[in-house]
Amino acid sequence: MPNPDNRAQLILSFDYGQRRIGVASGDTISGRATPLTTISCHDSGPDWTAIDALLRAYAPRQLVVGTPYNVDGSPGTLAGAADRFATALHERYRLPVARVDERWSSVEAGAELKQRRQAGTRRRRVQREDIDSLAAAIILERWLAGEHEDRN
Repeated sequence: MPNPDNRAQLILSFDYGQRRIGVASGDTISGRATPLTTISCHDSGPDWTAIDALLRAYAPRQLVVGTPYNVDGSPGTLAGAADRFATALHERYRLPVARVDERWSSVEAGAELKQRRQAGTRRRRVQREDIDSLAAAIILERWLAGEHEDRN
């Protein structure tokens, strides 16, 4: 969501998963997002050292986390874990954390990457990591377009 003073604000977005967390960056001026990387996630939690490094390198003003919902709008099986991750981000970095409905973002990302490969604009095979980071970019572009949940 664009800021009123028209200064670009860098945003990082996260597509939370039990094994990997996709990460993307974008800004409030261009309204575009770019896939960055994936962060590993284990039973003990996310790789906070890797997330620390990303936040130091990019110095975002805002964070966005995808909230998984089912087709019928009910919370998905990972909704609680994604919410705990969003809360931990806010507590750890003291940045605003917005939530965005991530329904279909991974499906959309997978389809887009496969289309790029078929069109010849992508050479290597589509990996899960590619889908996760592109899903984070899709989530961020949704937030930049004004979609969000009203909680911090």
